[in-house]
Amino acid sequence: MKIKPIEIVIHGHSQQSSEEMCSTFLDTERWSDFKGYSILPGIKSARFEIRTPALVGSRIKVENTDGSSHVEEIIEWDETSKIKLRFQEFDSPLKYLATHFIETWSFHRSDEGTETIRSMAMYPKGVAGWLMLMPISQLMKKAFKKNASQLGSE
Repeated sequence: MKIKPIEIVIHGHSQQSSEEMCSTFLDTERWSDFKGYSILPGIKSARFEIRTPALVGSRIKVENTDGSSHVEEIIEWDETSKIKLRFQEFDSPLKYLATHFIETWSFHRSDEGTETIRSMAMYPKGVAGWLMLMPISQLMKKAFKKNASQLGSE
């Protein structure tokens, strides 16, 4: 039985261009601005393990505030329309709950700046993983909203 991914989506707006947002994204020193939400940890630090010239295939090692870690791999990079990351190589307990997450940022220019759609699909391992990831997905959505207001893009 194949379990459907759990998906969350938030819409935002920024005065910055998509290129400016992508440039900020590549500054891993700023990743610690992501504070998490409730029991969902924030990011303590992030650094490129591999940085490819075209960025696709680059790997970023993320250390979380709860001591856990994971890797985010850039799987799509188009500064004008969309970037996509695959979260993988989770520590316990997440490695028992999910195979991977896919985070997507879509950009659409508007007269007022840039409309953004930030989404995440969580791929659970079985029914137990799905049941555990459901409340985590709601915390992630709140963390995304909190992060968007910090970045001035809500």
